[in-house]
Amino acid sequence: MEGDLVRINEWMLPLSWLYGAGVALRNALFNAGILESRSYKIPIIDVGNLTVGGTGKTPHTEHLVQLLSQSHKVAVLSRGYKRKTSGYLLASLDSTVEEIGDEPWQMKQKFPDVHVAVDKNRRRGIEHLCNDPATKDVEVIILDDAYQHRYVQPGVNILLVDYHRMITDDKLLPAGRLREPEEGKNRADIVIVTKCPRNIKPMGYRVIQKALNLKPHQQLFFSTLRYGRLWGLFSDKVRDLSTITPKEHILLLTGIASPEQLKLDLNHYTSNITTLSYPDHHYFSAEDIKRINRRFKAQPAPCLLITTEKDATRLLQSEGLAEEVKAALYVLPVKVEFMRDETKTFNDKITGYVLKNSRNSILAKGQNGK
Repeated sequence: MEGDLVRINEWMLPLSWLYGAGVALRNALFNAGILESRSYKIPIIDVGNLTVGGTGKTPHTEHLVQLLSQSHKVAVLSRGYKRKTSGYLLASLDSTVEEIGDEPWQMKQKFPDVHVAVDKNRRRGIEHLCNDPATKDVEVIILDDAYQHRYVQPGVNILLVDYHRMITDDKLLPAGRLREPEEGKNRADIVIVTKCPRNIKPMGYRVIQKALNLKPHQQLFFSTLRYGRLWGLFSDKVRDLSTITPKEHILLLTGIASPEQLKLDLNHYTSNITTLSYPDHHYFSAEDIKRINRRFKAQPAPCLLITTEKDATRLLQSEGLAEEVKAALYVLPVKVEFMRDETKTFNDKITGYVLKNSRNSILAKGQNGK
């Protein structure tokens, strides 16, 4: 498959078998009802994956927020990975990345009218959102990355699968990047193969559909990335990707799980790309900032420094970036686009579920005795 990014550490497979045994036992306890999976009387949609990061979870969650916030009061509940606080916390526009994590901070800044909360305990988070005076108007909750959090039973379980790292070819941690065996896909109501190339052929769709071998009730969608206009993080400069010339150089700065696809996409505009990659959700230290300054200074001119929206949230909190770095630093926004003209099909399924299971709908059914 084009751009296949699956890499297996064969020597770690024995550890993967041990890890798999633990995951299998946990799933068996949930399946048997020994561990309780609780459902709620409010529409809950989970967006998650079987792998460790890199499936495009944030833009897909933002698509749902944009879709549903037009007619419903939406809340997003995240774990707040790598935040420096604990327990339940409702985000405000004054919240910091350290308090709520980079992805929730990005979400709150983009959608200020949406409730954004963080809590590792998703049940407790849902109870707060539904009952606290500040958020009791919530009509639908989107769980960010809670596919393995089986203590909550969402009404719609959306599983994201990276086109370039198919779960059918991957292995369990630590040899591969699977959090649980491939069979975990059977809990999904919707499966979205993400980051697909735009020129995927009909045969490519059929090959993936056959490999995934989904159940009859599961719906399969394909999505691709659509980039917006570059915008200056420390300036008001804006430019289209199409204006990048082959003579320009790009220093691609990322702290995300899978930056390879981004580099592949930027390679359409110039092959002069140098990457500076850090682990997912990485907080940039003073030494990191010095390294960024040095690497940028070493690049041939003209050079752009491009980063992601998620990394930009943490760079804004950092000090010490050289003025020439700030002047050349652009953020590349990304959205998802459903392929095969299935945007309406996907949107209708989501909005239909929410309308059918809204509090008002459930109340009306109870009053009518149905």
